[in-house]
Amino acid sequence: MGQKALGRTLNSTPAADGVWISLRQAAGVAFSCYLGGAAGDTYTLQEAKDSSGTGAQNLACITEYHTNTGNGTDAWTRRTQAAAATVVTAAAATQNAVVVEVEGTSLSDGYRYVKLTSTGAGTVNALTRDLTTQRTPANLPAMGV
Repeated sequence: MGQKALGRTLNSTPAADGVWISLRQAAGVAFSCYLGGAAGDTYTLQEAKDSSGTGAQNLACITEYHTNTGNGTDAWTRRTQAAAATVVTAAAATQNAVVVEVEGTSLSDGYRYVKLTSTGAGTVNALTRDLTTQRTPANLPAMGV
């Protein structure tokens, strides 16, 4: 039986709201976010040099993101904006879920960590992808150190 996705192509931190995520061993990260009830939310992207937040600053690289209801009943809708460090979802059921992707090449020189923070009660799951070293899930490095 072949190796499944966890450890081969991705790693995950399900409770990543406001958590520094390392991109040292990944090409990028997809933040999968959800806030039900058609409440709308604002998510802010920052970068830092280490997991302690050294040199933390906003990372204004988000030019597109995708939204849907989050319950599997509709397709993703691509949304575009001028490069920014924030994504603002509307108070509409069709924007309960949002995916924001960040390429490792978008970070400033010397920066290896990113975090996405909800200003509301939205959940944030970080999925690092295109891992540089494939491992069994038990041998994956912790994403926040």
